[in-house]
Parts: sequence; C-alpha cells; structure tokens
Amino acid sequence: MFNVCWRMMNNREEAEDMLQEAFAQAFMKLDSFRYESSFGAWLKRITINTCINAKNKRKVELTFIDEMHRFDQPEHQENIEEELQLTVAGITKAMEKLPEGGRIVFSLYLLEGYDHKEISQILNITESTSKSQFMRAKRRVVEILNEQKAESYEN
Repeated sequence: MFNVCWRMMNNREEAEDMLQEAFAQAFMKLDSFRYESSFGAWLKRITINTCINAKNKRKVELTFIDEMHRFDQPEHQENIEEELQLTVAGITKAMEKLPEGGRIVFSLYLLEGYDHKEISQILNITESTSKSQFMRAKRRVVEILNEQKAESYEN
C-alpha cells in the first residue's frame, strides 16, 4: 500500500501520511467490509481514494493535455521498446519525471491493474482521456529510458 501511495503522491512524506490516513479510515470502516472482494483489494481502493481526495483537497487539478494532433509513430517504435533493458529502478525514476496526470493514470493502469473505465470513474475524466494519457505517459517513459540508456553509454 505504501508503494501505491508513493506512486500517487510522488513524495515519500506525503505517501507516509496518506498510508497512515488510509489505514485509519480502513480501521474505522472495518464493519462496512462486505467480503465482496479480497481484503487487500478493499484496502487498496481506500488507499487510492485517500490519495485522490488529498490531491483534490489541495486544489491541485490533474492536468490533462488535450490532444492537439496525433503523433505519427515511427515504424520501429515496437523494436525500440523491446530493446530497452527495463529495470524497476529505471522505470520508477522515469515515472517520477512524468506530469502528474499521466503519472497517476500510468500507475493506476499498468501497476494497479485498473482498466480505463475504472480510471475514468476514479479521476472523473473520460475513458478516452485516460487512454490518451496512458499512451503519452508510456511514450514518455520510453523516451526517458532511452535518454538514460544514451547517458550510460556516454559515461
């Protein structure tokens, strides 16, 4: 649950606060757990909602870039992604560099397993916005990983 908070908040101290608040809320709402899902899934949902509510309370709006035009992907895009040596540390570092909206959608979809319909409901955005934010975030992570790879060759 801490990793969920950290990915959502992108800050260790805020993640710790959100985790503590999520566990406190879960403890207070323990009698409302209906055994319709696993306890872990129920707790994860409370944790994600706690993080989203905190962001909304700070009045920090998630910035979603409207699609001005579609970028033509090079034909060799799939090959580039396959050639990257992916590491947890590298992807985590790349995720930290993403804009907040893209980082949250990327995290919810890829790491937490939510589909775009669920993400659209959680973040109060359209399903197509969720999909386009995920694709942009994914492309940006690949770009960042390529930059890191190039930097490692230079050193």
